[in-house]
Amino acid sequence: MAMTLMLALSGCGSDQGDTPHADSPSASSAAPSSQNGNGADDDSRLDAESEVVAQNLEAPWSIAFYEETALVSERDSARILEIDSQRPADVREAATVAGVSASGEGGLLGLSVRGDSLYAYFTAESDNRIQRFPITRGSDGIELGSPETIVDGIAKAGFHNGGRLAFGPDGMLYATVGDAGDQSAAQDRESLSGSILRMKPDGSVPEDNPFDDSLVYSYGHRNPQGLAWDEDGTMYASEFGQDTWDELNIIEGGGNYGWPEIEGISEGGADDDDFIDPIQQWSPDQASPSGIAISHDTILIANLRGQVLRTVPSADVAKSEVSYSGEFGRLRDVVTTPSGEVWILTNNTDGRGDPADGDDRILRIPSDLSAGSR
Repeated sequence: MAMTLMLALSGCGSDQGDTPHADSPSASSAAPSSQNGNGADDDSRLDAESEVVAQNLEAPWSIAFYEETALVSERDSARILEIDSQRPADVREAATVAGVSASGEGGLLGLSVRGDSLYAYFTAESDNRIQRFPITRGSDGIELGSPETIVDGIAKAGFHNGGRLAFGPDGMLYATVGDAGDQSAAQDRESLSGSILRMKPDGSVPEDNPFDDSLVYSYGHRNPQGLAWDEDGTMYASEFGQDTWDELNIIEGGGNYGWPEIEGISEGGADDDDFIDPIQQWSPDQASPSGIAISHDTILIANLRGQVLRTVPSADVAKSEVSYSGEFGRLRDVVTTPSGEVWILTNNTDGRGDPADGDDRILRIPSDLSAGSR
């Protein structure tokens, strides 16, 4: 199946603020801890410098790159789509992942690539699991070989499945795992739920993980969503809160991030030795932070309910700005391409958005966005 690439922006945006915090019937009306400005007054720059890379995607979730080729997951269809980032062409269906059982927030979720292997996190009939696929180039494009399951038995639910995959600068594969609706599991180090996992490329436990014979790298998470590292190797993760605060965290091996005992910054602040506080927090109606990336020393955060791209300078992580407020609707992922471009992925067709004509889309935006630049 092919879908035509577009080179002009049209019909974007959504004014619906439905939330991915499924067990939160209403969000806190408290203001976010740091938010200045928005992109609403930058329409001329938006039209001139943003363009559609691809459109008519169905509940897309993640983008990963194999050399110059983008691979995109669709949550509900379980398809992996292929786009050559250097040549305008048709979007091609590279594969459909067998065994995906899509329901609620579950389905085909995060993708990551290392060498000639594609890694996929998905919801199966009985659990969440991670599979590794060999990648080759055929006459028609990317081809995926038979999968190998490297991790299974991750608790699944209609909500809070986590699902992001990313390779760190240490060559290890990291995966975000939600609490799957069992809040207490996030404080249980014997459980994989409510944690960020760290593993070797074959799924085995690295010898230097913080807990013996455990994939758990950090715990006390509700539903972590995005992973990225800066040039110094500092690891950042975004996280959906419940009723009060969404979070941006610096991740430390062995760290306890508080859920469900604490949501957002603890009352004891830096004096509370039990939990690690987020470096920023936002009310869910302003955020729902999903995928993140780092470009030009700036952390880029795609926000679903908030319908903004938030930028945080890595030199001063207490600051943030927002861009494209409401212009594209819900934003699920943001990535940097091998050539340094920045792409954002909308998510208006997942049942919680208000799709415009052509949704969902991949959009190319200026790569020099930084806090205070818009």
